[in-house]
Amino acid sequence: MSAFVLLVPVKSPGAGKSRLVGVPDRPGLAAALAIDTVQSALAADLVARVLVTTDDEAFAATLRDLGAATTRDPGGGLNAALREAAAEAARRWPDLRPAALLADLPALRPEDLDQALASIAAAGAGSHFVADADGTGTVLYAAPRASFLPRFGVGSARAHEDAGARPVRGLLASLRRDVDDLPSLEDAVGLGVGPRTRAALAASPGSEA
Repeated sequence: MSAFVLLVPVKSPGAGKSRLVGVPDRPGLAAALAIDTVQSALAADLVARVLVTTDDEAFAATLRDLGAATTRDPGGGLNAALREAAAEAARRWPDLRPAALLADLPALRPEDLDQALASIAAAGAGSHFVADADGTGTVLYAAPRASFLPRFGVGSARAHEDAGARPVRGLLASLRRDVDDLPSLEDAVGLGVGPRTRAALAASPGSEA
């Protein structure tokens, strides 16, 4: 079974999750979401490496302490950062298959990630994606290095499929539940978020998490 390097783009916690209006410590929660995502990714059997791209060196050090590798965000947007990360991953670990994973999946379970990656590996060549819980966005995108062209953004599920990527089937509830706003955060809590996110929510005044 092929092993993967996951490319995880992480904004500075101070700038991330601007749509989580009303959260008392938004930077702290944004950091917690990313940490729980990275820790779950590192625990997946088919993940050999996690390469985080970020422009926040202090937070990069925190993620390296968890076992992730890091590289600086070159600017130019999410897709440009992921293309550069894929090139860097190819230099460091040429035998690993690249896959981009969003950093706001606090309920992610390693077994759901492994199921998706196993499906991608079994399908052979070509590009693949996992749509988010709403069916319009993308939480995971994988392609051979030579054809690695992520299309994250509004309507990315359709954009990936129109470009020839095949959708990964299956429930994969914890993988599909990204957090963009308060309703999606509530859904993630219902699935069971990771320890950092639980702690961040518990520390927020009035939290019911």
